[in-house]
Amino acid sequence: MLNEIEEFHAYTEQPIYKADSKRDTTYMGRFTMDMILDFNGLARVMTILARGYLFADAGENPQDRIDYTRRALCAWCSVPDKEKASPKEDWQFKSDFRELHGEFPKLVDENSVGWFCRHVHNIVQFIKNNPDKVSKAAYGKADAIDKEFDAAWRKKVVQFQVPIFAQGTNGAWVLRFDDVLADALELGPLRDNRIDLPDDVLKRIEELRPEKVPAEVIRTLVAYYIANKPEDSVWVVLPVTNFDAYFGSTMFSKKWLPAIPESIIAREKERIGVARFAPGPAILPDIRHFLLQKLS
Repeated sequence: MLNEIEEFHAYTEQPIYKADSKRDTTYMGRFTMDMILDFNGLARVMTILARGYLFADAGENPQDRIDYTRRALCAWCSVPDKEKASPKEDWQFKSDFRELHGEFPKLVDENSVGWFCRHVHNIVQFIKNNPDKVSKAAYGKADAIDKEFDAAWRKKVVQFQVPIFAQGTNGAWVLRFDDVLADALELGPLRDNRIDLPDDVLKRIEELRPEKVPAEVIRTLVAYYIANKPEDSVWVVLPVTNFDAYFGSTMFSKKWLPAIPESIIAREKERIGVARFAPGPAILPDIRHFLLQKLS
């Protein structure tokens, strides 16, 4: 979550499909079942992708790369058409972008299977082939994902293309490529935000940390906050679903995050895999001091 360059590669390179035990979710890559079943967390994934392509050439104006980046997003999202798709069902947008294979061979193949679609079906295949190495819950969902994913994903890919100012309600309250591109332009190039936290902050965290919450979890949250704090707010958006994927377990959202005392981390209620958080009073003065030192 701190090294955005590494995260970009996790969404574009060939994943490793393996698991050493039922608790090992390496075969999922940087995704969770919620991201596949409900498409939670994709806003961050696609914004990381967009930033990677928008700012790939430091000598070029990213405004001039918007159309190129949009095509990259289309390629990554591509899913084959239904065998007997009707023009009415296709509406004015499409989900099959096989023509982009030549430009983005890693993101979509010649049969229109985009990176994400290919990854999901590879996950399903791994689960089916290795029932002894995956959880019972994951195994139980494999058939449904195999049968239903493509149809659900086609609808999402069409929604992604709805213009921001589209008339009617079809484009309301959905994630769109336009939103992703706007966020990417504002956030700028991908960054490696890994930092060494000050000793006084580490000491306070360790004093207050519940035993059942790994130290790495709180340290990562604090470092993520420092890296992403806006100038005009004390709050930072917390992509909870993506943190689950980063730690390879929903233990983060279901067990660890709720157990962190508000003296360390204050947060608002999570909605659709996203929340807002800020340092609690026990570490806030030290964080402010650290931020001031960074600015000076």
